Amino acid sequence: MTEATIAARDPAQTRTEASHVAGALTTFDELFMGMLSAIAAILLAIEIVVLFVGIVARYVFHHPLIWTDEFNSILFLWLGTLGSALALRHWQHMRMTTFVAMLPPRWQDYLSGFALVVVLVFLLLLLPPSLEHVQTEAGVISPSLEISMFWRAAAMPVGIGLMIISALLRLRTMPLKACIASIVVVAAATAGLALLQDTFLDLDQANLVIFFLIGVPLMVFTGIPIAFAFGAATFAYLTLGTYVPPSILVARLDAGMSQLLLLAIPTFVFLGLFIEMTGMAERMIAFLSNLLGHMRGGLQYVLVAAMYLVSGISGSKAADMAAIAPALFPEMEKLGNDRAAMTALLAATGAQTETVPPSLILIAVGSVTGLSIAGLFTAGLLPSALLGVMLCAFVWYRTRKEPKRAAASIKRSVLLKSFCVALPALALPFVIRSAVVEGVATATEVSTIGIVYTLIIGLFLYRQFEWKRVFPMLAATATLSGAILFVTGAATGMAWAITQSGFSQTLADAIAAVPGGVPTFMALSILLFALLGSVLEGLPAIVLFGPLMFPIAQGLGINDIYYAIVAILAMSLGLFTPPFGVGFYITCAIGGADPNQAMRHLWPYLAILTVGVVIIAMVPLMSIGFIK
Repeated sequence: MTEATIAARDPAQTRTEASHVAGALTTFDELFMGMLSAIAAILLAIEIVVLFVGIVARYVFHHPLIWTDEFNSILFLWLGTLGSALALRHWQHMRMTTFVAMLPPRWQDYLSGFALVVVLVFLLLLLPPSLEHVQTEAGVISPSLEISMFWRAAAMPVGIGLMIISALLRLRTMPLKACIASIVVVAAATAGLALLQDTFLDLDQANLVIFFLIGVPLMVFTGIPIAFAFGAATFAYLTLGTYVPPSILVARLDAGMSQLLLLAIPTFVFLGLFIEMTGMAERMIAFLSNLLGHMRGGLQYVLVAAMYLVSGISGSKAADMAAIAPALFPEMEKLGNDRAAMTALLAATGAQTETVPPSLILIAVGSVTGLSIAGLFTAGLLPSALLGVMLCAFVWYRTRKEPKRAAASIKRSVLLKSFCVALPALALPFVIRSAVVEGVATATEVSTIGIVYTLIIGLFLYRQFEWKRVFPMLAATATLSGAILFVTGAATGMAWAITQSGFSQTLADAIAAVPGGVPTFMALSILLFALLGSVLEGLPAIVLFGPLMFPIAQGLGINDIYYAIVAILAMSLGLFTPPFGVGFYITCAIGGADPNQAMRHLWPYLAILTVGVVIIAMVPLMSIGFIK
């Protein structure tokens, strides 16, 4: 065979080999995702069963199982790391895309590649410290299960390794030029920072400005997932600007992701999906439509009321809106309502109901500040109800001159029947809240009561239950939870680094020096949390700045729970405020509306909510008046 013949055949042979490699990678990707999804779903199912068994053993048989908390904490860390890997492969980690979306598609590809490479480099650098963390923990024996803490700590390097594989699998789908350019830029930036280490060590607290006030926003605005922006900035700060070993960051990630209170997040998210599948949300909305639908703007009142009720069940804002919009919007459109206006109202109710228990934000605040979850649940009801009444008043003002619907009020018999059908669903928020307040279950456990309750209602009363959807729901819950928990862990690590630097004391002194006392501090807090909510999303903002701001509020004599409610409502305003608020764009996607059109209708609602938040801040008893 001549050299010319070999040369002529090489391109075809190369293409064939490349095709085989691509096919093998695709098969590996599918197997990897299937295996990861299956393990994560099984872990979540075990968590739910163990939590419920713990309630039954303690409350029914009066024989508490002392090992459940430790067992659940270990499994929860594994669930969080596996879910994070799933979320990374699906590219579902929270990120800000406002600015990236404004760029041409080609530049978006380059920035997506850049974001992915930054994530990959961070994980590769974090892997060795995670192995050190395992070595440190391996010699510790757990108090209840009496096993080596190796089995818990190993979740970190295994999860990081799986995330590296997820990032590589994701990277192969990116354009080649974007990948190469991103690798070159990130490698050059990493080498440049390493060469400046001696300079950073001499800067002391000025490093906070470089890594956190400049580095984090820069990474967030370029589309890097928020959790990885927090983690990369903290890793760079610890390794370049301090003598603290980076394994400390792994330990803080571990602690932030495995707080047992946060176990309520995946269980409530799963409960929200369960409620949608069994038709409970649909029946609640049907009853409210029968009750209010004949009035001027009636279905808009239904939207506000339904969001309040559903938020009291699922705990997940996206799940709330996804359950309500498909059920209500088609009927509202038939009555002449504009979809953009409906979406604006939906976004406003999203901000309004952030403190309705069992809000995930309430649970996160309780976990990072040590506040009573039952107290937060009680305190959040009335402020959200006030904001709902204010929204309804505005709906009445806007629709008062509309022609009255020709249809008469619905017959009482039909209304009574729809109420009876919806009663089991309407009762669920009260079952959940009562179980916490009366001490039947903790905030971590109570969602499992809701899951069992929903399972029974779906199977035997509504007869609407699809077993084939349970596994995908478990996997989807694990993915979403992994994204949330990694944000919590990274924000915990970043908050620890900022606090240890002495910045929190500097911040406290600066705020204390501002004239005006408590009113000024509350005004500054509302502005700060609104801004952070719009840029960082609600959960990262509250987890990151909660440990910094709450001690200052305590020093001024401000009630912790009252301050938490005001901070959460202010943060929710930012979350749904364009052009940065991610919640607004999620709402537009769920509602199927053009953001530019919805934005025009949203501003009056936001103005009303802002007034409401100021009223709540001025009247502490609205938050804490019913706390025993």
